Amino acid sequence: MSDILDISVTTASPSTSGPGSSAEWERQDRTPPPAEPIPALPPELAEAVERYVTELVDCGYLDRVGIARAVQETYGGEVSYPQTWPVVDRRWFGRLAEQRAWEGRTDPERVTEAFAVLERSGITAREHFTCCRSCGLAEIGDRAARGARGFVFFPTQGTAAAAAGGGLPLYYGGFAQSAEVTASVGREVVAALGGAGLEVEWDGSPESSLLLPEVVWRKRLVG
Repeated sequence: MSDILDISVTTASPSTSGPGSSAEWERQDRTPPPAEPIPALPPELAEAVERYVTELVDCGYLDRVGIARAVQETYGGEVSYPQTWPVVDRRWFGRLAEQRAWEGRTDPERVTEAFAVLERSGITAREHFTCCRSCGLAEIGDRAARGARGFVFFPTQGTAAAAAGGGLPLYYGGFAQSAEVTASVGREVVAALGGAGLEVEWDGSPESSLLLPEVVWRKRLVG
């Protein structure tokens, strides 16, 4: 039996509608209190968070939860999760709408295709690997498959550069640490990328990095 109905019966001559009626009382009793408004971020901070979220979404390697967590790690003391989600969702779902118009293979998919070919040929290939060139060179050996002859990777800084329209730099080398092996790996990487339909700039020197100058970074979101 409803407690509200019991109480309304014992109330003297209750009206059936309007303020003070049992129906109004029941509605108010079952309606949750309004949520607290989310505080607005200061303009400069809001702009910085928007730029950061846009970069992460456009890079395309994190899902929505991963992006929200990244914001917390970067701005944890200044931005709450309730303040983070509207920014993430606005950019995330905007990107989903954009990618519906993309046709055929995208350049990031071509990179993934080329890296898969290199992996099968004994070249350890890693996308969006570590933060920068120095960290990647220091850590790539730990990620190498047994028997790998060399490596190629691009760091998160490179992904961000590509997403901003600046081309994608690639770093490569041979685990034997000889100029001849490094140059040989470079030639293999150039061939695999060219086979996937990507333009590569490289002067042939084992001391020079590779660059995909015309890459259009449209990485489809997942998750």
